[in-house]
Parts: sequence; structure tokens; C-alpha cells
Amino acid sequence: MAPGEMYFTDHLNELRIRFLRIIVFAISIVLFSSIFGIQLITINNHSFYFFYPAVYNNIASQITLFLSNNLLPEGVKLIQTAPGQSLFAQITVSILLGITGTIPIIVREIFGFISPAISKKTKAKTLLKLIVPITILFLTGIFFSFFIAIPVILTFLYQYGQSLGILSFLSINEFVSFVLQFFIAFGVSFQLPMIMYIISLTGLIGNRFWLKNFRYALIVIVIFGAVITPDGSGLTMWFISIPMLLLYLLGILVIKSNISKDKAVV
Repeated sequence: MAPGEMYFTDHLNELRIRFLRIIVFAISIVLFSSIFGIQLITINNHSFYFFYPAVYNNIASQITLFLSNNLLPEGVKLIQTAPGQSLFAQITVSILLGITGTIPIIVREIFGFISPAISKKTKAKTLLKLIVPITILFLTGIFFSFFIAIPVILTFLYQYGQSLGILSFLSINEFVSFVLQFFIAFGVSFQLPMIMYIISLTGLIGNRFWLKNFRYALIVIVIFGAVITPDGSGLTMWFISIPMLLLYLLGILVIKSNISKDKAVV
């Protein structure tokens, strides 16, 4: 065994330790958002936010209230049909916060696991190139779904009931699940350029591959949009498929400008 090399069991142990770090960090965010709230106070004409212990009015419940106030169509009310639904909804929101807040840690730990194969000169630069775009793209997907996709889709779906004069109610669990599925779906789908870039970094395939197989990518993206969206309206999948097509083209431009032609094998 050459100096510096590790046994397979050593690699598994390292992977386990890195995975535990991610879990601990995510759980810390979940617990913090479940037992602390945020409040704005003003002292001597200076306003600032501070965290305070709160069982009911915690960060998760504040975010849930914010989502309902900004995403529900006019005339639609949230209801709780069984004891504990509000609690489970807040736990779900806390888990999303844990996932979102842990993304940079996930990227760092994955990069740390594979970094022995990367030269020391390019480690920091490569890590920065991965963490920043992945985090920005994930948050961009969430913002896109919050400001555009979810309001349009919810309004479109509930206008049918309003046209008949029917009272519209939505279970808090269904609302939170619907919104968070959209957040995750858009956050993941917006990673497409980075996925293409990372695959191309291996040198196995190049820019010509992505251009030549655009029509197949179109079919896969539409199917992916239909599968990953939480409802079967048919309208929803296009809110993911169309941005993904644009992101696919963005990925081609990123690969063309950042990866030299001599790495393009296919």
C-alpha cells in the first residue's frame, strides 16, 4: 500500500463522519427554528432583530404564517382538521430550513471527501466555484417558486371554485406540503447547470454532447417536470420544465466558457 493511500474501510469511516456532521448541523437548525422566534424591537430609534425562546411563536410558525399571508389566493382560508396538524406543519417547515441551511455544508463535506484527488492549488478555487453557485441556484429556485409559480398555480386552481361561489378552505398540512414540495422541486431542478458542469469536468463528455442531445434532454426535462410536481394539473410541470430548458442552455454556455476544448471527449 502506497504512502497516503487509505483502505476501503477508512474511506467508509471518513464518509460516515462527514455524514454525521451534516446530520448534526441540520438537526441543530431544525431545533433552533423550533424553539426560538424572531422579534423586531426599537431602542432609541434603532431597530434590530433578536432571537428569543418561543414554543408557539417560533421561527417555523412565523415562516408558516408568512407563507400563508403571501401565497394563499384571496378568499382561501387555512384550517386545521385534526389536533396536531399545525405542529406537524411547523416541523415540516423546520426540516426545510435544515435542508436549505445545510447545503453549503453538504457541498463542503462532499468536496472534502473527494478533494485528495484534486491538487492543492485548485482546491479552494474549486470549492468556491461549487458552493456559491449551488447555494445561489437552490435559493433562486425557491424564490422563483415563491414569487411566480406558486401564486399563479394556486390562484388558477382555486378560481374554479370561486367562480361557482364555493367557499375555499385548505388544510394547513396540505398547504405546507404543497409549498415545500414546490420549493424543493424548484431548488433541485435549478441545479441543472451545475450538474452539467460537474459531469463535464470529468472530461468524459463535452459541450458537443449537450448540444447534440438537446432533443432528448427536452423529453427528459418534461417528464421530470411532470413527475416532480405535486399536483396533476398539467400546468404545474411547465413552470419547472421551461426554466429547466433555459437552465440547460445556460449550462451549455457555462461549459463552453469554463472548460477547455481539449477536455471534450464526446
